[in-house]
Amino acid sequence: MILAEKIMELRKKNGWSQEELAFQMDVSRQSVSKWESGASIPDLERILKLSQLFGVSTDYLLKEELEDLPAASPEVSESENGMRRITAEVAGEFMENKIKASRQVAAAVSACILSPALLIYLGALAEYKENVISEGMAGGIGVIVLILIVGIATVFFILNGMKMESFEHLEKEVFRLDYGVEAIVRKKMAEYEGINRIYTVTGVFMCIVSVCPLLIATSLDASEFIKTICLEVLFVIVAAAVYLIIVAGGRKSCFQILLQEAEYVEAQKLEKKKKDRVPAIYWSIVTAVYLGISFLTQDWG
Repeated sequence: MILAEKIMELRKKNGWSQEELAFQMDVSRQSVSKWESGASIPDLERILKLSQLFGVSTDYLLKEELEDLPAASPEVSESENGMRRITAEVAGEFMENKIKASRQVAAAVSACILSPALLIYLGALAEYKENVISEGMAGGIGVIVLILIVGIATVFFILNGMKMESFEHLEKEVFRLDYGVEAIVRKKMAEYEGINRIYTVTGVFMCIVSVCPLLIATSLDASEFIKTICLEVLFVIVAAAVYLIIVAGGRKSCFQILLQEAEYVEAQKLEKKKKDRVPAIYWSIVTAVYLGISFLTQDWG
């Protein structure tokens, strides 16, 4: 039984019309009609919602060979050969968290780029504008703001790292996607492909032209204060550009990780796992040799 037939069967079993199911799924009746006719396939979020709504597992919805209603399956299980199997629930949670994390990390990196902007501006005020602010106050305020911004950004880095720890195995280990999950991930990747391309191209272009205001001010022999303002504009443009590039890269890597493509192909994962053992062995031996010689000779230098 295919997905379209299962949606129709489960809808009728619950005594719902297409309109009622559409209302609960927050879609149009035409969308439900297309799902049941096989003209279109629900995206990952809606398959997860259908699974919750009907009280069945995503395996039952996606696998054609499953005819009986199974109990909800565990999110991550072992396949026959001991390899992890990634379900639609896990893939969906990973994509949602990874995309959200990419925006937060991008914002934190952009904030770090902008962190010295106030210090530079206040320094320029103190040097080129009389009786506005003293150099000591300008430096003090600027450094405090810089430290606060970097500190808050670091907290975001740490929190996002902790949040994604449970998905680290996706980047390091070889796994298998459950039936139908790959198609859903590729569909999601196709949805983001256009905007990711725009983000990347725009970000690179902004990085290239960011120096233009400063070059124009220099060519026009503008005052040092105006040049400082142009430098501030450069910081803002670069921060915005880096934000776009990181968001696009984070989204792209999210799909590459699940599809095990690019730098996440199985062969490279296995090779990296072998190489990761070398530094651990190397530094353990070096440390042991150093401590042994130092204890024997008492020459710790």
